[in-house]
Amino acid sequence: MRLRNLLAQKKPLLLERWLDLIFSTYPPETAGFLRKEKDRFNNPVAFRIAEGAKGLVQAIIFGATTEELYRYLDEIIRIKALQDFTPSQALAFVFFLKKVVREELAKELAADAALAGEVLELESEIDGLALLGFDVYLKRREKLYEIRVDEVKRSVSGLLRKAGVNLNNL
Repeated sequence: MRLRNLLAQKKPLLLERWLDLIFSTYPPETAGFLRKEKDRFNNPVAFRIAEGAKGLVQAIIFGATTEELYRYLDEIIRIKALQDFTPSQALAFVFFLKKVVREELAKELAADAALAGEVLELESEIDGLALLGFDVYLKRREKLYEIRVDEVKRSVSGLLRKAGVNLNNL
């Protein structure tokens, strides 16, 4: 339980560092914009990512249901799936949280061996988040492909109608 208390104390710093790492996965110009512009209407991508990350940090510290975790992951992953990130690129942000926790708790970990065991348990939870995140990514990509296929079908159907081809006779 000591770990959860430390994480709660460091929550704003953990979130800020994690968001910085998440934004660093974008090209430098884009990352700069994502970091600077905080308004949800001027920068909806950063807002959605920040909301998802905030929820995940809260969940890691205080616990959450699978449905809540799914929703927080979806906030971030839906954007990355839409932007054609590969699965590994889209889910790398989950593992960045391990790095942030280790770095922020370095002093405490050096002084308390029992805390290291709690961190290992937390890292296993984060690994579970990554697995759930993969499900989210696949669902989002599947939906994207369905939309694209429907778009092509409508386009082809319109062209055939213009050409006078009746699909009912085929």
